Amino acid sequence: MKNIVALGLGKVGTLVGVMLSDKFTVVGVDKKSPHYEFDLPFEVVEGDVTDELFVRKILLGKDAVVSSLPYFLNKGIAKIAHELGMHYFDLTEDVETTNYIRSLSETSKGVMAPQCGLAPGFIGIIGAHLTQDFTKLRDIELRVGALPRYPNGQMAYSFTWSPAGVINEYINDAEAIHNGERKMVTSLDGFEYINIGGREFEAFTTSGGLGTMCETFEGKVDTLNYKSIRYPGHGNLMKFLINELILKEDKESLTRILENAKPPVKEDVVYIYAVVEGWQGEKLFRNEYYKAFYPQMIQGNEWRAISWTTAASVAGVIELVASGDLPSKGFIKQEEIPFEKLIQTNNGRYYTIEDQ
Repeated sequence: MKNIVALGLGKVGTLVGVMLSDKFTVVGVDKKSPHYEFDLPFEVVEGDVTDELFVRKILLGKDAVVSSLPYFLNKGIAKIAHELGMHYFDLTEDVETTNYIRSLSETSKGVMAPQCGLAPGFIGIIGAHLTQDFTKLRDIELRVGALPRYPNGQMAYSFTWSPAGVINEYINDAEAIHNGERKMVTSLDGFEYINIGGREFEAFTTSGGLGTMCETFEGKVDTLNYKSIRYPGHGNLMKFLINELILKEDKESLTRILENAKPPVKEDVVYIYAVVEGWQGEKLFRNEYYKAFYPQMIQGNEWRAISWTTAASVAGVIELVASGDLPSKGFIKQEEIPFEKLIQTNNGRYYTIEDQ
């Protein structure tokens, strides 16, 4: 794998291109070139990523495509990649999109790897890694929060990644395993409180964060769930907007309102917390992973925590496919990706940097 197309040049997509440019020839594509105070280390092509003929022309002759586009555009990109026999990677949290891409993988000539971001993605890799010390599992609980470091207002939030993606995971039902049974549960429900470093947070169910883990661990655990970490009060305000004001039926208006009210902040933080309980022989014990990630300097420029924690995961997975450490064709589940190998890649190593 040498030539990669990076579709979508928002903050995450641009950083994916930057990270991959160290080892691959990258072409970045979006409807308009991103503007930064520094030069990008890869070629940028302007064009309509919803135009199938344009996308097909750009992808022709390339080895792989990584989509950082909104989830609702990924089916079309995956279909073209499949037809061209390319490797395909994306960051989607949307279950329907993932199921469609998985169906394509049954006849693909290359890798079909959706859900390669932070959640789903890196959190699933961590969760699966924590299970390796057990002979019998009981619970897997995964928590992720992408938050402003210095919150204000009642919502105490900032849309440092796609508002459409956030709304999608708040509205859609989530998959979980409860009392040993695989089922769908309501998002914006299952509230709990978490204390991190002496500070109180809330966490509640959101969709898509587990990726394919319920399928993988069905029959092996009593409990498996994913929740988003937020500052207290956020969840109830979102339930009011989505359910009581019935804005779930007008996602476009809801997206516009939230984008205008809570723009991205420069100083953000990503919390990752994973817990696995089970037995080693007769001994019941618990494995935990906790880390807070902050903005990071990468290739001489600072990037938000949500940007690099998302981009580093997909870039690391691409490196593992290129090196032969992951399969070269078919569907890749995130929980099948070795954590130790991921953090040894050029980009996965950012996850090992000590908390600031």
